[in-house]
Amino acid sequence: MRRYDLSPLLRSTIGFDNLSRLLDSTLAADNTPAYPPYNIEKLTEDTYQISLAVAGFSAEDLHVVVEDGTLIVEGRTEDTGDERTYLHRGIATRAFERRFELADMIKVGDARFQNGLLEIDLEREVPEHKKPRRIEIRSQQPDVKTIEADAA
Repeated sequence: MRRYDLSPLLRSTIGFDNLSRLLDSTLAADNTPAYPPYNIEKLTEDTYQISLAVAGFSAEDLHVVVEDGTLIVEGRTEDTGDERTYLHRGIATRAFERRFELADMIKVGDARFQNGLLEIDLEREVPEHKKPRRIEIRSQQPDVKTIEADAA
């Protein structure tokens, strides 16, 4: 695996402390399992939705947690002890953990489970001090005194 040295970049930036951690986790994601499949959809300029295909799970088997800027979705099924003989088993109900790194301004909203899909709403909340604002430009004109002249 390649390692990238970000120290020249980090020496000239302020407040990007987690950039190194984020890049490391992204580059290490080569061995991340593809189960369960998911979509990330942009609904509006500031809202997103993650949909995970979790057929075979119930809402009680799924856990959604936000911890330190990471959205963690876990699925664990209880072994029912039901001895079945499958001729083909294409619906996987194995335990999983899927992680999504969130930007600082992304807040996790509702989570819904229906028709085998777990949908998680995300919203970007830009604080007032980070929103664009117009700065008034003042002019520093010297005081000019007008001398009234008598009409000749």
